[in-house]
Amino acid sequence: MDGAMKDNDISKVVEADKAHVWHHLTQHKAFETTDPRIIVEGKGMRVWDQNGKEFLDAVSGGVWTVNVGYGRVEIADAIRDQLVKLNYFAGSAGSIPGALFSERLISKMPGMSRVYYTNSGSEANEKAFKMVRQIAHKRYGGKKTKILYRDRDYHGSTLATMSAGGQDERNAQYGPFAPDFIRVPHCMEYRAQWDLSGEEYGQRAADTIEEVILAEGADTVGALCLEPITAGGGVITPPPGYWERVQEICTKYDILLHIDEVVCGVGRTGTWFGYQHYGIKPDFVTMAKGVASGYAAIACCVTSEKVFDLFKDDASDPMGYFRDISTFGGCTAGPAAALVNMQIIEDENLLENCINMGDRMLGNLAELMEKHKVIGDVRGKGLFLGAELVADRGTKEPVSEKDVGAVVAACGAQGVIIGATNRSVPGLNNTLCFSPALIATADDIDKITDAVDNALTKVFG
Repeated sequence: MDGAMKDNDISKVVEADKAHVWHHLTQHKAFETTDPRIIVEGKGMRVWDQNGKEFLDAVSGGVWTVNVGYGRVEIADAIRDQLVKLNYFAGSAGSIPGALFSERLISKMPGMSRVYYTNSGSEANEKAFKMVRQIAHKRYGGKKTKILYRDRDYHGSTLATMSAGGQDERNAQYGPFAPDFIRVPHCMEYRAQWDLSGEEYGQRAADTIEEVILAEGADTVGALCLEPITAGGGVITPPPGYWERVQEICTKYDILLHIDEVVCGVGRTGTWFGYQHYGIKPDFVTMAKGVASGYAAIACCVTSEKVFDLFKDDASDPMGYFRDISTFGGCTAGPAAALVNMQIIEDENLLENCINMGDRMLGNLAELMEKHKVIGDVRGKGLFLGAELVADRGTKEPVSEKDVGAVVAACGAQGVIIGATNRSVPGLNNTLCFSPALIATADDIDKITDAVDNALTKVFG
């Protein structure tokens, strides 16, 4: 680590953090006797903490974000240059980077047309929810207000997005929630809800969506909001036949299809967007994390021209346009960073690398599954992978969240940061999660899976 802080300086930082910072997803009682981890520096796939300990980051910043790795001077330079020229103007006007990135982004999304800038994935999803509700009033007499969401999916941490949250432990103690958000069953074949497999299972899982629509009344359902691959709910890849049937159902009942790409978007699965693996045609696509790889805050709600046209009214309807604002959607650093981020992915062939390294990692995990009976399933696409841990393969009884945490800690002790589902799905927080940067090398992948191998041996024998 270059430019390490002096011991007395870093101790002041630690004390300031303990006294004043409220960390995300953290029980702070522990900090009465231990120090929080402070990440001081990052370069490529590595980060260093306040003690100078080096870690290989297998989760891209902890929450699947830093897709092109740390220390990208070219992104930082683009942000600096743009901020000096123009740092901000409200989104009611345009900006040069905003216009140029929207054009570049849409070129990667055939069938999509318009980009609404905002500053977080939660907010991007709320924009889509608001559009659906306004369309219901403008076109359907206020009836098609219901938004369907899927068990185990996650769409954000605001009250509206939690209303569409399929992870009950994430939602616990935060209700009551907004009305007219309706849950549909998950599509996870490993934890099958029917005695079917493959395409038959995929189609049956999708058919349950139609059953919910009919039970609610098709004339009341405005949109279906799904992750292309469920992320924090267990890295769940959809079975074959699932997405094709979902598309048919949405078309049949005039239901808008909202794909939440906050995790999968901008290369994570080996395509620009996760939905592009499945040949579907969404009406909304929301994205955030990897759009600028965490170098600046940016999120987007992208729509088709069909959706956009529903808000183009003449002056006789002064309430007809989308009456919404996202203050920091007007920051220019985000699209400036996103332009360079996308260029790096193209210039360095990172989509291809994502596929190749993802195949290597999936193969490594499959080998670990043969060695360790505690691994019940491995799954994923590209560099977006999960390994579900079970106490018994026959019954698929999950291991405890405490044991999963011990595996994560054992990897950390080896200098490798991995992720895991936690406080999300009651009784099923048992999946190790991996999302290394798209720049990962074969050596990086092998080091990650070697650490997991050692950790499983330590925790489970």
